[in-house]
This record gives sequence, structure tokens and C-alpha cells, in this order.
Amino acid sequence: MSYEDRISIATPEGIDLDLTLAGLGSRFMAALIDGLIQVAVFIALAVLAGFLSSGAEGIDAFDGGLGAGIALALILVAMFLIFFGYPIAFEVWASGRTPGKRWTGLRVVRVGGAPVSFLPSAVRNLVRLVDFLPTAYGIGIVALLANSRNQRLGDIAAGTIVVRERKATHPIAPVTQSGQAGTASASAPEPLLPNWQYWDVSSVSAEDLGTVRRFLERRPFLTPEARSRLANELAARLRTKVSGPAEDLHPEVFLAEVAAVKSARG
Repeated sequence: MSYEDRISIATPEGIDLDLTLAGLGSRFMAALIDGLIQVAVFIALAVLAGFLSSGAEGIDAFDGGLGAGIALALILVAMFLIFFGYPIAFEVWASGRTPGKRWTGLRVVRVGGAPVSFLPSAVRNLVRLVDFLPTAYGIGIVALLANSRNQRLGDIAAGTIVVRERKATHPIAPVTQSGQAGTASASAPEPLLPNWQYWDVSSVSAEDLGTVRRFLERRPFLTPEARSRLANELAARLRTKVSGPAEDLHPEVFLAEVAAVKSARG
């Protein structure tokens, strides 16, 4: 692998992922947006908690030390969920993008280009406590500027990088109900075509499905040439195993549909 402001990674499929590393400025902006959202949510919950506790003043169980202890415990749980659960949840279930990263066009991925999973996300966000020291991400900024992959300590510990998403310069052909060029999205998480019930995907193996899913997840980072070549190769390999789709279906639409139908049928 070669690292500059860009990183080139060879995938197991023999395709080079050409990724642009996120710099300090864009990462700071993403963190600022996420921080404002987190603070706003925390303030809203604090106001709500204050309102609810004021209504419970007459309840003996909430008087004195017990009430204060319960309130403190709830505040600590809320702080943990907001400041740690928030980024972990979005990174795992929103393809590596918190609202701040989505707004600034960034995404967290594994060093090998794979989507981030729960454990790496948890590690990078818990180590954020160290990155923040002594204040305002001091250690994290120094680590990021000194690291050729633009990683803070949390990224180094988790084996993750933050990259800029490639702008859509090679849009795929959408699909109409007849399977011709039209308007449907090829990245939808469920079957796109009305005749998907008649597709026979029983010959598609779990390994085939895994390969297709990896392509669909990584395609935003592929060069247009590599993306087109790999889509055509995978589609050609699977067309002999699938019956039902139109022959002129765009390769990427075909692959997205195969993955969706196979997943829908378990």
C-alpha cells in the first residue's frame, strides 16, 4: 500500500481502492457538527429530566440522597449513550457516517477498505478520551498530523481510517419495471424490480453473496474503470446461476437485485 493524501489498497478481488484521506479541517468540521447535535440532545434531555423530577418532588423515594443518586446515574447513562453510543451507532448502522461526516462527505472504513463493524467503532470512540487530552483533541491532532494515514490514536488502535467519499462520476443505469433504463436506485436495501419473486437465486452461494456485498459496499471508492470492470465480471459470473432477470439489466442493478433477493429469502 502507498500512503499520501490518498491511499491505494489492493482488495482480495484484485481491485485497487483509490481512497482520499480526510484532512484535519474536514474532520474538525464533522466533529463540530456532531458535537453540536450531541450537546443539543443532552440539553433537551436535561431539561426533560428537570421537568420530570420537579413533578416527583412529593414522592418520598425521590427525596434526599436516593433521588439525587438516581438522577446522577441517569445523567451518566445519558452522557455515555449520547457521547459514545451516538457515533458508534451511526458508524455501524449508517455505513461509517455520523450526521457530521455525512454532511462533510466523510466516512469511516477499515484500513483494508471494508465497512467498519461494532468492535472497531467502539475502540476508536472510546480511545477518543485519550485523543481529546489535554484539551480540544490536542493529542489526536498531533497524532493525525504526524501519521501518514491521517489517523488519530483511536483510528490507529481500531485499524480504521477516515476517507472522503468519491463523488458520483460514474452513475449506474437505473431500472424501470420492464428492466430497461429508468429511475430506480441500485443501492436500495430491498428488491427493486416488481418481478423479483420469480427470480431463482438458489444456485447463488454464500460466498457469491459475500463477494457481491463487498463490491456494493466498496464501489463508492472504486475508480470508474475498476468499478465498471468488476461489476461486469461479477455479473457475468452470476448470470449463469440466476434465472429470471432481463438480459440487458445493468450489471450493478443486477448485482444489487441478486443480493436483495437472496437476503429476502434467507
